[in-house]
Amino acid sequence: MATVELRFSALPEHVRTARLVAAAVARRAGVDEAVLDEVRLAVGEACSRAVGLHQNGGISAPVKVLLIEEEKLFSIEVGDEAPHAAIGGRASGDGPSDTDAETEEDEMGLAVISGLVDDVEVSAGKQGGSIRMRWPTVPPVTSLG
Repeated sequence: MATVELRFSALPEHVRTARLVAAAVARRAGVDEAVLDEVRLAVGEACSRAVGLHQNGGISAPVKVLLIEEEKLFSIEVGDEAPHAAIGGRASGDGPSDTDAETEEDEMGLAVISGLVDDVEVSAGKQGGSIRMRWPTVPPVTSLG
């Protein structure tokens, strides 16, 4: 199992680099060429979400991206260190709050990722969260003769 780890400052301009690295490693791992655009878009959404959480929370820690190549599977895990109260809903309170727009944007980003990737896992807690996305890989074609 080969793993590439990428850490970058929580700045929007670094998201593009993360997308490019993810696509290059996915290609090398054997992810189907037809799916590479989805990989780029999903990683871009996940990294943008993490950057936004760090910036809104005043967190100076880097965003962490793990690119994991397994035998028949390629995984990307984007991790943040922002404390999460709840996933997919308002943490507390009855009325609108200043974070409603942020929550809505966060849910929209997760919906986009779920539309791009069939195998997605989102986890979150007080110490941070992660989005793990998986794609099947195709075995390399060998020629006989």
